[in-house]
Amino acid sequence: MSQRLPLPEGTIPVGIGLLVAGISSYAFFKIGVKALGEDGFKPISSLWFATFFLAPGFFIPLEQEMGRALAYRRGLHQGGHPVVRRLVPLAVALTAAVTVIILGASGAITAKFFEGDWVVTAALVVGFICYAPAHLARGICSGQGRFASYGMVMGADGGSRIIGCLILMLVGVTTTGAYAFVVALAPLVGVAAVVIRRDLHTEPGPPAQWSEVTPNLGWLLVGSVFAAGLINAGPIAVDLLKGDAPNDVVTIFGYGVLLGRVPLFLFQAVQAALLPRLSRLAVRGELDEFREGFGKLVKVVIAVGVVGTLGAAVLGPFVLSRVYSANLGHRTVTMLVLGTAVYMVALTFAQAVIALHGHALVALGWGAGMATFVVVVAVSSHNLYLRVELALVASSIVAAAFFALALRHRLAVGVRPDAGSVFEAATDGLAIE
Repeated sequence: MSQRLPLPEGTIPVGIGLLVAGISSYAFFKIGVKALGEDGFKPISSLWFATFFLAPGFFIPLEQEMGRALAYRRGLHQGGHPVVRRLVPLAVALTAAVTVIILGASGAITAKFFEGDWVVTAALVVGFICYAPAHLARGICSGQGRFASYGMVMGADGGSRIIGCLILMLVGVTTTGAYAFVVALAPLVGVAAVVIRRDLHTEPGPPAQWSEVTPNLGWLLVGSVFAAGLINAGPIAVDLLKGDAPNDVVTIFGYGVLLGRVPLFLFQAVQAALLPRLSRLAVRGELDEFREGFGKLVKVVIAVGVVGTLGAAVLGPFVLSRVYSANLGHRTVTMLVLGTAVYMVALTFAQAVIALHGHALVALGWGAGMATFVVVVAVSSHNLYLRVELALVASSIVAAAFFALALRHRLAVGVRPDAGSVFEAATDGLAIE
């Protein structure tokens, strides 16, 4: 039986999609602030980080399981339509459940995060719903080997968001809700494009049992929610804790978080280049070579993190002042990039643990990181930014240490990866914005 791994052949289109998505993040904040001003953009900033906590957190596991199951059937030359029919109703149920929770908390969310603007809360709900078909489409495209369409779904999301905001700004729209709905509806553009291309079509095949499509879904879901929560926790925590401070403290901190993610986008590019070879080694059972290759990947990730941290320490405040006219200190920028660098190491170890069937361990590790974040924010400092900065760094250190120990244990007991677990590992963390 031949086993095919979908990501190696799709490195270039996936990388292009990641690049467009990454650039769009920075451009969106620049355009939004220019159109609405610092104070007016604050609800949109909060919407941004809330959306990219909720959507990837809950939907990436569905994307992973869709892609894994379809890729496995693709290797067997079996049609994948039954897999899609199994997972789509599950996605609908999950979307409905989380939407009900958001609606139940909508009063508090609107008052605390969106300055009383119910239109932005509505955009959060709509945006969360719209990302369900986007992630399912990505899972279908990756599992079927349609990587140009996979990159299109990713890139069209960011690209359409920028184009929409530019149009609103050029025609003089200054209503916060209009920009909020550009964020909310953007993921549907890429989905519509691949539907028109008929790249979501799947062939009939043998019936799919639940065991085929959801063997690790629960643990993946828990781990994904905590991981997405950690990468977006900073601005959300600042918003919750700012008290009577002006709204721009949230927006300015958000600029620092975006700058801090530059190494993360570089990491994703490195990941796309190196994971294919590691995947092939793992599936062939060449574990000594896998360890050597993984060691090189970790060294590259650490190097990217070190360079990014040093660069932020020297140039970060200058870049923010030039690009966003924001005044953010050297300490804050350096700590935010350092937190991202350690998070990259944690994510790398977590992917290796998933490849070795350690899904539960990954969920526990990200949970430990989130618990650390909450504790450090609560007890570390009275300075608003510093307490969040320390929490981001500490939580990533705890998660990275947990995953390093878990990986050492999985290797020591001789656990071997397979094509499915390697696919889940390789697609983990590909939606960070």
